[in-house]
Order: sequence, then C-alpha cells, then structure tokens
Amino acid sequence: MPKRVDINARRTEILDAAVRVFARKGFAASRIEDVAAEAGVAKGSVYLAVSSREELLTAAFDQYRARARQQLALAGTGSALDRLAELIRSTVAMLAAQPDHARVLLDVWAARPSIDMAAVYADYRAAIAELLREASADGQLRAGIGPEHAAVIVGAIEGCLVQWLADDQVRFPDLADPLVAVCVDGIRR
Repeated sequence: MPKRVDINARRTEILDAAVRVFARKGFAASRIEDVAAEAGVAKGSVYLAVSSREELLTAAFDQYRARARQQLALAGTGSALDRLAELIRSTVAMLAAQPDHARVLLDVWAARPSIDMAAVYADYRAAIAELLREASADGQLRAGIGPEHAAVIVGAIEGCLVQWLADDQVRFPDLADPLVAVCVDGIRR
C-alpha cells in the first residue's frame, strides 16, 4: 500500500526549506533543486506544491505576512501607549525568532517582485496610527505627535532589523526596550 502524504504538511516543509535556502543563498542564486535537497524531497515534489521559484518566494512572504497580521491582532490591554509598547516588543520577538524570514525580506525589498510589501507596511502604520490617535485623545501624547509618526515607528523597528541582519554585533532581541524608550516613552506626555 502506498504511503499517504499530507499535502499541506509537505507544502509547509517545502516552504520552510525554501525560506532557509533563500536566507542562506539569496533568492537570485537559489534553484528549485536547492529547495528540494533542503526539504529532502525530489524536485518534482516541489513542483507539486508550487509552480515556480517566484511562487515559493510569494508563499514564504505570505507566511511572514500571516505572522505579522497575528501580531497586529493581539490587541493587549492597558492604555494605547501600553499596547503600542507591547506591539513593538512582540514584533521584535517575532522577527528575532524568525531570522531566516527576516533575511528573505531583504531579498523581497531588493528584488521588488510582485509581492505587496506596501500592504504589510500599511497594515502596521494603520494599527500604530490608530494607537497614536487613541493616545492623543486620552491626552497621553506630547504636542506635535500624530498619526504620521506611525511611519517613523515602523522605520525604527525595520532599521534595527536591517542592522541586526547586516552586523552580528547588533543584538536585535535586545533592542525591544530601547525601541520602546524612543518610540513610546519619547512621545509620551
């Protein structure tokens, strides 16, 4: 009797292998054969899961985006600034726990494939802008801070992420509290 393969589990294994390969070699230098070898499957098995290398990249990005949406959905409790601090900490923890996904993001930024990075940033900016509006309405923000500062907060997190990926002297997980100090305490009234 032939062995039954859980198609969804196999696809997940292949996507995880693709992320590792893309992180290690870069998207441009990676081949389907590399992903198959990393996953321990035949090349044809990869093509049963996806139709192309670009689809692998898109699917890997979709995994990242799903995790990002989960982070945004965790509303937390407390004041708007307390929730913003928790969002920053949880985002840093999520990215630090998935360094291969973070490295693949660099490829996405550089390659500019048909992946909608702007939508991910828009989701984060919208969530942060809403927290800033709420904090302002509650009188928690100092003068001059508004929803447009959401892009600055996202940029601070991403900037620290890029430094971590480029310089092994930077410890991204250790930057959550300094990010909160600058991006939350620095705007607090």
